[in-house]
Amino acid sequence: MRILTVGAGAVGGFFGARLATAGQDVSFLVRPARAKALEARGLRVEGQGEKIHLAPRLVTADAPGGPYDLVLLSVKATALHAALADIAPAVGPDTAVVPLLNGIAHLDALVAALGDAAVLGGVAKVVTTLNAEGDILRMAPPAVILTGETDARPSGRVDGIRTVLADAGIDSPATEDIVAAMWHKWVFISTLVALTCLMRGTVGEINAVPGGAALGPALLAEAAAVSRAAGHPVPEAELAFTGATVTAPGSPLTPSLYRDLVAGAPTEADHVLTDLTDRARALGVSTPLLDLATLHLRVHEHRLAAARSL
Repeated sequence: MRILTVGAGAVGGFFGARLATAGQDVSFLVRPARAKALEARGLRVEGQGEKIHLAPRLVTADAPGGPYDLVLLSVKATALHAALADIAPAVGPDTAVVPLLNGIAHLDALVAALGDAAVLGGVAKVVTTLNAEGDILRMAPPAVILTGETDARPSGRVDGIRTVLADAGIDSPATEDIVAAMWHKWVFISTLVALTCLMRGTVGEINAVPGGAALGPALLAEAAAVSRAAGHPVPEAELAFTGATVTAPGSPLTPSLYRDLVAGAPTEADHVLTDLTDRARALGVSTPLLDLATLHLRVHEHRLAAARSL
């Protein structure tokens, strides 16, 4: 299968490396700075028993190649529109595009740019980060990609993609409703983002102080209420997992959005939190804590915009 991985960061680089190591024909569409680092050092994945070092096949926006059988779109929401313009020439009539972003607003953008037939739903579950050298560090066991047709119909192309992923050691269980799965992941990540960004600390640091352990479940209740009102109630097992995650004593966990915040970089706040709270209002769901987290991040983004205008 010819595969284009858009982005070779902590998520796309990890899954692309797994697929390339399994013998798939994988190209990575990257920006010049990332290309320079990968050409010099190679693509490296380490941690949790993982040790991959390969010379990746790199392509650029001016010559992405294609058409491909599968495009794994793994970029931050802030880079989505630029990425859509970059990959349009690489998408043919039989190309399947699987986005690995959080939230769901990107589905409309993908369909508008590439057509409904090309776009599948997608959820990535992986805990990775980039170190100072640009290598990918795997920090926890999950290596999961869920995918499916957005209208939930049975699909031979989805079955084929899932087989390719499984052969590369990437769990890809059958999913009855991928849009619901995307909502459920959104509930998890928005809870974690709101918690850590409001409190400016790791999960463990927040839970170590009086009252800290109550905030995560309260945020989860709000996010889950939005998903339920949208027609996608979160299963009890997933609610229990998220609740345990955000109340774990001593946990060093932080999401990438929090790490961007503390680094003074632009964040995916609009895609992860603003869109969720906008939908909450449209659905008549009260989300005062999520609204507060959204406001907190809007101030950060406003400060960055003001600095750029100087």
